[in-house]
Amino acid sequence: MIETDRLLVRRWRDSDRAPFWAMAQDPEVMRFLLPIASRAESDSVVDRLITAQANHGHCFWAVERKQDGRFLGFCGLMAPRAPLRETEIGWRLARDAWGQGYAREAAEACLDWAWRELRAKTVVAITVSANERSWGLMERLGMTRDPDADFDHPAVPDGDPLKRHMLYRIARPQ
Repeated sequence: MIETDRLLVRRWRDSDRAPFWAMAQDPEVMRFLLPIASRAESDSVVDRLITAQANHGHCFWAVERKQDGRFLGFCGLMAPRAPLRETEIGWRLARDAWGQGYAREAAEACLDWAWRELRAKTVVAITVSANERSWGLMERLGMTRDPDADFDHPAVPDGDPLKRHMLYRIARPQ
C-alpha cells in the first residue's frame, strides 16, 4: 500500500499473527500499553484492524522490512473513535527494530498518505508521559502537544499509571 526506501506499510496477512503475538510478549514493547494476555486476544486485535481497514480504507497497518520481508510491527491511521474525535496515527515496533528510524520513516509515509487520501484537517497521536520515545517521535514528526486535550483513557483501569494520556496533534499542511 505504502512504500518507502526500506519499508512496506501494508494490509495485514495471516502470517503476521505469530510475530505480532511474539511482540506482545516482550515486556519492553508493552511497557506503556495494556497487556495482551493470550494469543486469542492478540489475534482479536489483528481482526479488529482488518475490520477497520475494510470499513474505513485504513488502519494501523503491518510494517514489513523490504530487505528481508520481516514483519516489524505496525504503523498507520485509525478513523475517529471514542475517546478521540480525530484521525489517529499510531505505531508499535518489535524491540530489535527500535533506534533505526523505521518508526519515523513509516509514520512520515502514513502522514503523507493521510494528507493525500483523507479529508482530515488534523491527525492526533496519544501516549503516556513516561513513554518518551513515543512522544519524542511525535515531536520529530512536527506534532504539538495539546495539554488541554489530555485525557484519562477509558480502557485503562482507574489507578493504573497508564490511565492518563497526552494528546499530540498535527494540522494538514497548507
